[in-house]
Amino acid sequence: MGKSIRYMTAGESHGPCLTVIVDGLPAGLAITEEMIREDLARRQIALGAGGRMAIENDNATITSGVLAGVTTGAPISLVISNQNHEAWKGKAVRALTTPRPGHADFSAVVKYGYNDIRPALERASARETASRVAAGACCRAFLSSFGISVKGRVVKIGGIECNANLTNVEDVIAKARAEGDTLGGVIEVVAEGLPVGLGSFMQADLRLDARIAGAMMSIQAMKGVEFGDGFSLADISGTEAMDGIASVNGDRLTNRLGGLEAGMTNGMPLVVRVAMKPIPTTIKTQKTVDLATGIASETVYERSDICPVPRAVVVVESVLCAVLADALSEKLGGDSMDEMVSRFKTLPTTRRLDSLPKVFWP
Repeated sequence: MGKSIRYMTAGESHGPCLTVIVDGLPAGLAITEEMIREDLARRQIALGAGGRMAIENDNATITSGVLAGVTTGAPISLVISNQNHEAWKGKAVRALTTPRPGHADFSAVVKYGYNDIRPALERASARETASRVAAGACCRAFLSSFGISVKGRVVKIGGIECNANLTNVEDVIAKARAEGDTLGGVIEVVAEGLPVGLGSFMQADLRLDARIAGAMMSIQAMKGVEFGDGFSLADISGTEAMDGIASVNGDRLTNRLGGLEAGMTNGMPLVVRVAMKPIPTTIKTQKTVDLATGIASETVYERSDICPVPRAVVVVESVLCAVLADALSEKLGGDSMDEMVSRFKTLPTTRRLDSLPKVFWP
């Protein structure tokens, strides 16, 4: 089995910077700060965004692992400065003691013994996803070298099916903003060009769908994951649900299972959808309790998005890129791009049984 590709993030929402380390990418992969900036810019699109996006202009600085625009095989470290940090630096900020329902606030205070919710909201904040987008951009570059693409779109916002440019939900988002509320939605991501056999059924934690589902649920505010036709498959018969095989190359008549069977890719496009809840920071107050006094209270509003779903598309793409890059690296092995590209070209694309062995069980 080849070595794994993984990443780890650090940093707070209003701290000096976010940091991410990407480990396991092979030597010889072209990566530039401009490539990463393109994805970071997609995370800052305006529709549904709050005031923070008018302040930040995210750029990732590569501080190790890349020399003259090419990876060395060493861990890659990326730093994203928080431009809003200067507005908070050195200022006394009153303790926050009224937890928001649906956020990390209450559980974190109990778990870590905080006497102020702020350390929890700082780290639990979706600001952290900028780190994941930076890491995902590196993994996207790796996948692209093998002709693998990962593209996402918004499917629904507030229960309304979205058109391609989201113009039909602009009024819905404006209404939520006027009412001091927030909206969630559904995001779909499709990966094309994947070889057959990424992942494995040999152990539960090697199943690719399980790994993807876990990664998707690690994104802030995500509450559901499905592959292909997902939950609707539970409403139809087995003969309707399966994707008929049309050739020894694995061509399928449909793709209801979303490109995955028994935890492995089957050569069809990988289709993943995630459900994003409305975020819990709302202008309209919600019922809570002041943890300092034990008295019933209402939530305190501090800046947030109204609908982060459009901005989250690139986050979901990035997280999927990281999982797929890891699975592909496991499949290929190797320490350099030349080595891995050569091995990729030898992967089987068909399986025709020329002889049938006899199996004897003891």
